[in-house]
Amino acid sequence: MEDIRKNLETVNNKIAEAAENCGRNADDILLCAVSKTRTPEEINRAIDAGATDIGENKVQEILDKYDAIKPVKWHFIGHLQTNKVKYIIDKVDLIHSVDSMKLATEIDKRAKGAGLTMDILVQINPAQEESKFGVSVDEAGDLVREILDNCENIRVRGLMSVAPIVDDPRDVKPYFDNVKAKYDELAQIDHPNLDFRYLSMGMSGDFPVAIEAGSNLVRVGSAIFGERDYAQFRKQQEEKNNGNV
Repeated sequence: MEDIRKNLETVNNKIAEAAENCGRNADDILLCAVSKTRTPEEINRAIDAGATDIGENKVQEILDKYDAIKPVKWHFIGHLQTNKVKYIIDKVDLIHSVDSMKLATEIDKRAKGAGLTMDILVQINPAQEESKFGVSVDEAGDLVREILDNCENIRVRGLMSVAPIVDDPRDVKPYFDNVKAKYDELAQIDHPNLDFRYLSMGMSGDFPVAIEAGSNLVRVGSAIFGERDYAQFRKQQEEKNNGNV
């Protein structure tokens, strides 16, 4: 069994080291522990060890785990379908993955119905990989402005990006740098529903490079919880669906 407490401490130490190496304060960098495929017991162990923010990629996993998890801030970090917004609008604190006006409009509608303002990030796909969601760096400004002009119940808190998978993490720094430059540009927009706080870049394999590039929110899963066993997870889901759990 993975020592989640020890792993979390190691990740926090690496965040501190990366911040120090580029003259930043580690306290300014938020760690989101990514818990996809993890059990409520594992997630609660991470919370007991100091995790304050939990990220999930799937709506159904949030719904399955929500009531069993200790008080924590929830982040939705995966691709979000418009027909599933209604299930999480009152459960998550930050949606990282807004990549279209269609999705933003649905979030705005559901947030209004729930009597709240939803914090979101606009997702950028800096390498324009077909396998990933997100707008291009050049398109991000137009989407941010359209959301601000049309969505009264959304607060735009920043940008999110997923870099390409490469052998050497240093190779992704130009992509992170491009997103950071766009973040700095858009942060200057004067609008009551724009309050840039989060530049969400970096995962288990490249978060030190992302911090060097300016990220202040890193999404780390396997480095905390260990490598994911998708076969075991699917088996557990099948057993649950069959009423055996």
